[in-house]
Amino acid sequence: MKHLFEFIHAADLSSTAIYPHLKCSMEEAEILRYMTLELLKGNDDLVAIDILGTLFEEEGKGFEHLKLLKSIKNLLELGWIIQNSFLHVKLNDVAILELLNSSISLSSTFLKLLEDGEIHMELPEVTPYDDHLEYLKDQFLRIDLLHKINSLKQSHTQDSPSLGRNKYKLKLLEERIKERVLITDKEMELEGFFKECGLNEKERTIFIALLKEEYAGSDDQMRDMNSLIDLVSEDEYDRIKNRALLDEKSKLVDSAIIDYDEMLTPFGGISRTFFIPEDILQKITHPQKKKKRQKIKLESLIKEQDIFEFIEPKTSLEDVVLHPKTRETLNSLLKQVDVRVVNLLKEWGIKDKRRGIDAKIILYGAAGTGKTMTALSLAKSLKKPVLSFDCSKILSMYVGESEKNVRKIFDTYKELSQKSKNEPILLLDEADQFLSTRTSSSAGGAEKMHNQMQNIFLEQIEKFEGILIATTNLLETIDSAFSRRFNYKIEFKKPDEKQRLELWKRLLPKNAQFEEGFSIEKLTKYALTGGQITLVVKNTAYKVAAKEKPLFLLHDFEEEIQKELSGNFDSEKSMGFVV
Repeated sequence: MKHLFEFIHAADLSSTAIYPHLKCSMEEAEILRYMTLELLKGNDDLVAIDILGTLFEEEGKGFEHLKLLKSIKNLLELGWIIQNSFLHVKLNDVAILELLNSSISLSSTFLKLLEDGEIHMELPEVTPYDDHLEYLKDQFLRIDLLHKINSLKQSHTQDSPSLGRNKYKLKLLEERIKERVLITDKEMELEGFFKECGLNEKERTIFIALLKEEYAGSDDQMRDMNSLIDLVSEDEYDRIKNRALLDEKSKLVDSAIIDYDEMLTPFGGISRTFFIPEDILQKITHPQKKKKRQKIKLESLIKEQDIFEFIEPKTSLEDVVLHPKTRETLNSLLKQVDVRVVNLLKEWGIKDKRRGIDAKIILYGAAGTGKTMTALSLAKSLKKPVLSFDCSKILSMYVGESEKNVRKIFDTYKELSQKSKNEPILLLDEADQFLSTRTSSSAGGAEKMHNQMQNIFLEQIEKFEGILIATTNLLETIDSAFSRRFNYKIEFKKPDEKQRLELWKRLLPKNAQFEEGFSIEKLTKYALTGGQITLVVKNTAYKVAAKEKPLFLLHDFEEEIQKELSGNFDSEKSMGFVV
């Protein structure tokens, strides 16, 4: 008991054997000595305000001693005392003033320090690992320490005593893990996997953190990018640099060692939730089993089929000129598929925990109003590729083939999605014939075939999982059964004069010569769609480029506008309007 007696009788606490281990201030050491003396008197349960009042209250100074409440919290964080009311609450979630009338007592760790005069870290012994689970236990303990250190760095200065203690404990644990691996005869499966993949220390740490979440059965606690990057970063500069560890071209993601789901945030951004694919988990936990096929990039898969056109969207919704009502509806849609909503649906059991956003959308309106281009831009905003199908291709001269083709569309999409790293959006362009009202039961053979095709289409939409966008010119002719199965119906109105002005400004050639006094405003009086304006600009440019003096005249545009309005260019079609 010499260290106990030394601690309670010392004139200068900093000279005692245990003080260097405490890593606290002199005031905090005095609090510990007072609590030790009270413990010897039989008082092991003390109130924080009473301790501070007894030790530090000065007459006429009011409540100045309450400033030392932060010392109580620091001793709690260091583990020298415990607070009985908040045993199951994270200390970071407790306000300092909540500690005022709280009951505290000395921890067993501090009492052990008083007995032995030194700290004995609860670390693994330097013995060989008996099995893989024992190895994982140490690695998961290491991740817990990294999380704790990161939490302390966010709430304290770099010289926090608790931060220093945990860093020291982490260093000892990491050294102990390496020593145990070296003297273990059988190579741990995870160590062999890391060597095979050529992962560096930071990549290994991220993988182990995700593996810990898999074993814990957690869905989103520590799977987001920021939490994972914080584990391997010392400061803000390090965080920025380390984000490359989880981007598309990183070894972890590009080699399909880990994968992610993407969801919208309430602020319109994209949140990634990372996980370890099932085949990788199998490889680590059951290395003798046959490896499953890894997911690969959609561009490679698309070459194996002839149904879909693969489109990598280039423009976002911000690039598209839309009617205010249309943009308002699209913004509402984005809010309804954000990460908060998706997480609630998963929590309620409505959505599968592994799936991201589900939405079935109809974009309808006159030709040239930007439906297809908006669909592509929506995909860009969601950071997803597009598999586009031109619905006019579905018709077949052979009876029965169209029905088979409908199933083939959805079966092929599902197959490609399951193999792909990033689940694509299915775009059914010009889907009028799919969606139109079905004919009566007394209809002829061709009509019956068409009805059968629509019934299959209806069945496939009902079962569809993911994001499906269908475009059509007229909503009035859509069968009510189809209408009910789409979550969102978004109308595309013809642009008003203000939007037409914006379109002309964006689409007119930037480096061309225009006649003196050229007025864009005079062009906006013509009620053209975005697709028509695109076509007029293109055809006018061809005509002006052929002139001896290539100068754009207002008359040139008006001439092409009249041709467009009279229907001379009906055979030409534009996918939308965007620059």
